[in-house]
Amino acid sequence: MTAPDTSGQLAEQLLRLTRRLHRAQKRYLDPVGITPAQSRLLRTVAHYETPPRMADLAQHLEVVPRAVTTLVDALEANGAVRRVPDQSNRRVIRIELTDEGRSTLRALREARRAAVEDILAPLSTEQRDVLGGLLNELLAGPDRGAL
Repeated sequence: MTAPDTSGQLAEQLLRLTRRLHRAQKRYLDPVGITPAQSRLLRTVAHYETPPRMADLAQHLEVVPRAVTTLVDALEANGAVRRVPDQSNRRVIRIELTDEGRSTLRALREARRAAVEDILAPLSTEQRDVLGGLLNELLAGPDRGAL
C-alpha cells in the first residue's frame, strides 16, 4: 500500500478553492458590470498615491503593456478611469480614477466581501484566523515559480 500524496491533494484542494472563489466573485461582479481583470486593474490604480503610468500598471500586474491598454480602454469607456497627461513629460500618459471609478470600487469591495463570505461561511472565526495565518505563512515563503 502506498502512502497518500498529501502535497498533491493539497495542491488540488487549493486549485479547486481558487476556482470556486473566482466563480463566486464573477457572480457578484456581474451586476457591477466589470470583469475580474478590470476589477484588479481598478484596485491597482487606486493603490497608487498619484496616477500611475500604463507601464507601472503592467509591471505591477505582471502583464504585457497591451493587456493594460485593453483593460484601460474598457474602464475608460465605462467612465471608471481617464487618461491624463503627465505634468512633467507630455509623452507620458497616466491613469486616474474618476468619481464613477471610486463608486465602482466601493461596489467591488462589497461584491468581493460577499463572495468571500460565501466561501468562508462554513468556518468559525477561529478557523478563519488559523486559515489566514497559514495562508500568510505560505505567501511569505519564497516564490519558487509555478507548480
